[in-house]
Amino acid sequence: MRRLFVGLTAVCVLAAATACGSSDDSGGSGGSDSSGGITEVEVGLIPIVDVAPLYLGQKKGFFEKQGLKLGFSSAQGGAAIVPGVVSGQFQFGFSNMTSLMIAESNGVPVKAVANGIASTGVVGKDFEALTVKGDSPVESPKDLEGKKVAINTLKNINETAVRASVRKAGGDPDEVELIELAFDQMPAALAAGRIDAAMVVEPALATIKNQGGREISSPMVDVAPKLTVAMYFTSTRYAQEHPEVVKQFQEATAESLAYADAHPEEVREVVTTYTKIPADVLAKVTLPKWPAEPNRAAVEELARLGEADGLFKRTPDLDELLP
Repeated sequence: MRRLFVGLTAVCVLAAATACGSSDDSGGSGGSDSSGGITEVEVGLIPIVDVAPLYLGQKKGFFEKQGLKLGFSSAQGGAAIVPGVVSGQFQFGFSNMTSLMIAESNGVPVKAVANGIASTGVVGKDFEALTVKGDSPVESPKDLEGKKVAINTLKNINETAVRASVRKAGGDPDEVELIELAFDQMPAALAAGRIDAAMVVEPALATIKNQGGREISSPMVDVAPKLTVAMYFTSTRYAQEHPEVVKQFQEATAESLAYADAHPEEVREVVTTYTKIPADVLAKVTLPKWPAEPNRAAVEELARLGEADGLFKRTPDLDELLP
């Protein structure tokens, strides 16, 4: 889970996309087998709970029913997935919304095509939380002024979310010291007192709770009710040249999302096939929601807050980015 929200800096995205942009297969539709029209497409994923619906949908035959066979390529985060999709190495990829908006605002040709994950929308019962030690004097995000708060990536979705929580609680987010730390390092840092608070996602959240830590807010919920956190995307060129494959992917993904949302135990089971999350930890993990459609109003609010935080070169064009 440590790289769920890995960000894309403008330099990284543009440099990587440019380096890969000369690939001859950037318009390729993936391979097709000889047994009757099955199109093989490669999907760049981060091996985390969030992408379980695709693994489950492949297992259940939802993609085969649409004439697709998925290949899964693990990547460390969006900084690798976005240029991989733009170059044609992957036909589709998975990334958080702020990373996609940063890419779009910098002219990187990406197009979101299917929903990924969403917040549960329930304070205290989300897959993410702003956490402190059990005996911490901090009771509210406002109390974090002058304190050290860990987020996994500066200038990305978690920074926007933490700032939103502090602001909502009546505090000044500019007075909070944000530091960058990997999710899986946060529980130990919090327990040792090296940080005052940690913005974590599952399974680090379950680990902190097991250590006696507590939640003081649900920042993704503070950004917007039922926030669309991440989506599946392709390159604008691929979307233009292979609209039928994109439609097949969208329909199979929508069916997979609905199935995952209705069968949480099967989600937990399939996660064990592609991650190393221990089963006892996975049993305590709060799963995200997998709605079929993105929440446009929530994404607009995330964009507004991100722009206020100075994350974008220009205002992201959501009409161009979203399906």
